[in-house]
Amino acid sequence: MAAALRSEGFVFVEGADLRTVLGGAPALADWETFAASWDDLHLDRYMADGGRYRRRRHALYAAAADGSIARLPHGPHWQSLDYNALNGGIERWFEPVTEPVGSSRSLTTILAWCRELFGSLSPAVASWRIEVHQFRIEARPGETAQPTPEGLHRDGVDWVLVLLIHRRNIASGTTTIHQHDGHELGSFTLTAPFDAALVDDARRCHGVTAVQAVDPAQPAYRDVLVVTFRAG
Repeated sequence: MAAALRSEGFVFVEGADLRTVLGGAPALADWETFAASWDDLHLDRYMADGGRYRRRRHALYAAAADGSIARLPHGPHWQSLDYNALNGGIERWFEPVTEPVGSSRSLTTILAWCRELFGSLSPAVASWRIEVHQFRIEARPGETAQPTPEGLHRDGVDWVLVLLIHRRNIASGTTTIHQHDGHELGSFTLTAPFDAALVDDARRCHGVTAVQAVDPAQPAYRDVLVVTFRAG
């Protein structure tokens, strides 16, 4: 994974492989409870497109390159308009990730693994600022559901992990990776739990196509965990 990120600026990881790298069942003992927490997300009311299809929670962490990972007091998510022309330029205060989820074995394992991987690619970084986002994109009849409503974008950080938690009754949602000039370098769809995309945010842009319900009469949603690392 590190080699692919270094050479290509992105990598798709199949869920079975990622589970193994994370340590399997012992390191993810509370995964079912962790994944179920996506049923308790709050509506994102900052959507400038007027959409009511995105639910989320948010948390901040700090990590030394070789020390503990500590949760920070709750604060806003902020992106400049350069990185998010739709919703950027303002402080967006989302409901916090709950304490049990924020300190869960599963999340702790994921954050520690990310620090090890991203740290190996950025050895000069002494500390990291980490943001954790729980997202649910709901597909309803008559409403377009956009996993990336800002379109093809960068997040304004150093490294990004997008990890699929669950898909239910969803079609499409294809991730595409691009050079800054828009040239597409690759595409893939996160379909199974733990399927993941890792992106060098300084070098690559990414986006996800709209999702639709396979059966409009049934609940339809795409749940992902997004973790970003920025040099502190």
